[in-house]
This record gives sequence, structure tokens and C-alpha cells, in this order.
Amino acid sequence: MLRRRMGYADPTSGRDLLGNRSLCFIFICAFGLVTLLQQILYGKNYIKREEMGSVPSSRGQRRGLGGYRCYAPLNGGLYAAIVCKPAQQFSRLKGDETGNWTGPVNFLDDGSLKPARNGKKRYLDSYDGSYDYNSTACKELRQEIMDVKVLTMVKTSELFERWRNLQVCKWQQNMVETNNFKMSLSRCCNAPSFLFTTKRNTPAGTKLRYEVDTSGILPISTEVFKMFPDDMPYSKSQFKKCAVVGNGGIIKNSKCGKDIDSADFVFRCNIPPINEKYSADVGAKTDLVTINPSIITERFQKLEKWRRPFYEVLQNYENSSVVLPAFYNTRNTDVSFRVKYMLDDFDSQRGVFFFHPQYLLNVQRFWTVQGVRAKRLSSGLMLVTAAMELCEEVHLYGFWAFPMNPSGIFITHHYYDNVKPRPGFHAMPHEIFNFMHMHTRGILNVHSGPCT
Repeated sequence: MLRRRMGYADPTSGRDLLGNRSLCFIFICAFGLVTLLQQILYGKNYIKREEMGSVPSSRGQRRGLGGYRCYAPLNGGLYAAIVCKPAQQFSRLKGDETGNWTGPVNFLDDGSLKPARNGKKRYLDSYDGSYDYNSTACKELRQEIMDVKVLTMVKTSELFERWRNLQVCKWQQNMVETNNFKMSLSRCCNAPSFLFTTKRNTPAGTKLRYEVDTSGILPISTEVFKMFPDDMPYSKSQFKKCAVVGNGGIIKNSKCGKDIDSADFVFRCNIPPINEKYSADVGAKTDLVTINPSIITERFQKLEKWRRPFYEVLQNYENSSVVLPAFYNTRNTDVSFRVKYMLDDFDSQRGVFFFHPQYLLNVQRFWTVQGVRAKRLSSGLMLVTAAMELCEEVHLYGFWAFPMNPSGIFITHHYYDNVKPRPGFHAMPHEIFNFMHMHTRGILNVHSGPCT
């Protein structure tokens, strides 16, 4: 009987296999392991913040800077000392406060290094001056930008940090890089011959194909032919120094007006305001300004009624020439032609030009290869592309595509308003990213801070 009773006994009755007690024990062990990992990771992050974070700068406080010295990592275990203010680190300041630019402290011209106190890290000592373009430190800072092959490789804040660090270096034109870029543009686009539609490149009787509406064709009648200039008014590398002025809020409170007006030729986009309220920042000189036909449609009722308000707006640009994308699509043609008719009626000597559709199509293809894939390139990029062929040296002002400046301070979209473009139409961040690379390579100079 005893043996029979033992045969029916449950062998697991006292072991609690995967029962409540075992599960509770496993849960406690897992919780302890997670807590331990968190402590280890927190410790590493804490050490990293101590190494890279900001430390009080007594010298800065004595000078009245009221700031901190921060150490930004460079290649080769180097650290760059920059002055930063807590209130300006990605703060949401508005209005005039957007001009409170906090850039890096300038470094030694000879590229000398100073060991840190702990003997493990090194950083560049700072002083009042600009770092030489060919110094070792500037080569490393430029490489920091070039290492970012595509915009999505880094966070915006990290890209800003690298760009801020680079501002301590004097910009210098690299003639080899510049000439190679100009040759590429000459082969694909040839602005000195095809930027505008002329009597030479578009004879009467030509069937002109639109840029976007490729199925649409405009026969060049005698009346249309008369509106074209005989030939391109500008030639290759005609101007020594050119300024291309964008409308970005980055230029607000920059005091770059004098620098812009000192250029030999000034390009502007879409008839922006340049009156006394803004001239200190954006200047007043204008040699060529674009006009988007949508502006004429929305602000001036297609010039079908009163035309003097539009004429008076153009008077702000003195004798500058205007250029319109008349052959972008069929809707733009009549509106663009009315600008020419209106100025003729007012006996204006102002030049009126129309972008050649094939030139704009070639420019679109060129920048697509460079990673700028958009439904439509911005007017600013079109002008920069043309300026690269027409000018020996190109400087950009007011070009930015982010909601904050490189110091992390929020800015308006335009320097005169905060109206944003239609989403998905342009690829502005990618345009600016290309400009950063071109600046780093010495092809053009992007001004994103105040002018002194």
C-alpha cells in the first residue's frame, strides 16, 4: 500500500518550478541588473559632460562677458575653447534679441596648442585675432565639416557646433577648387551664354520649350523676339567681388549693409524691402533682382489694373535690372511679359530679362547630382549658381534654412517677416548644407554672423 501510494505522488509538489516564488526572484534579479546598467551608463555620461561641458570662466567674467568657456571636441584629441552664454543655448528668444550672436573665441594664428591641466586632453588657447586659413587647427576644423557627407549624418546642433568652430578661421579663396567648380558649371550650364533668353541664343521662329510644362511650346514671334536683349549683358568672371543677398532672418541685426554695398555687383531675390529700416543689415545697392510671378499675381493683381504701385516698388532698386522665370510654365509667361510692357509704358531704362528655361533645367540637374532634390530650386540658389560663373569671388549673406542661428537662437524665416514657404517645394536645408561645404572648400564665402 505504501508503494502504491508513493506511485501516485506528484514529484513536483514541493519545488515550485516557475511558480510565483521563482518568477519573483527572476524579476528582482532583472530589476537589479537594469539598475546597475543605468548607473554605469549614467556614470559615463556624467564623466563625458564633465570633460566636454562648460566650466566657469573667471577671465570671461572679469571682462564682463558673463559667460562660460566651453570645450568643443576637434580631431586628434584636441578641444577648442569657445565662449557661450547659458541664456543663448537654443533659447527661444524673439525679435531684436536674435542679433545677440555668440560665436567662438578666436585662436592663435600660429596653430599652437596648450595642454589641459589634467594632462590627458588638449585644447586650443584663445586670444583676440583670427586663425590662419592654412593653420593645422583650421584644416582640422574644415575637415570636421567635410566629414559630414550628408545632412542626416549629424544632429542639427552638432552641425551648428562644427560651423561655429570654423568661424574662428579666416576665409580664403581656394583657386584650384573654385576653378574646378566653375569649369563644371561652364560645361553643364554656361551662364555667360544662356542665363537669359536672348536674340542670339533664341532666334525668331524658335519653338521654345517650357522648363516644367515640357509638353508646352512657345513659338517665338516677332513681338516676343523684340523683348529679348541682343546678347547676354554679362560675361564670364566680369565682376571681381559679388554679393548674393538672401532674405533669411539670419541677416537681421548683422550690420552687413556696408559690406554688401561695397561689392562690385549685388544680386537680390524677389524684390525684398531695402528701405532705411533694413539697409544697415542688408544694404541698398542692387544690380540684379529676381521677381517671382506669384508676387505680381498676389500683391499687384497681375498688373491688370493699377500698375503704378508696382512701378514705385521697383524705384527702390534704382536702375537695377530685373529677371523673371517667364518660361518656367505657361502661367508665368503673360504675367512676366506685363512687367516688360509696364516699364516700357513708364519709359523706364531698367533692363528686363527672362531666365532661359534650358539653363534653369540644367541647373536643376546639376544640383540634383549634388544632393539637392527638390520640386523647385530656390531663387537664391539660381542666383548663386549664376554668380559663380559671372564673378571671380562670391559672398553670400542672408542664406540660412534653419529656425535658429548657429548659436541656437530662434530667428524669423525672413528678415522682414516670418512667412514660411510652401512645404515640400524647396530643399533649403540641403542648399545651405552645400553652401557650407563650398565655404569649407574655399569656393564661396558664407556670412552667417555679424559683419565687423
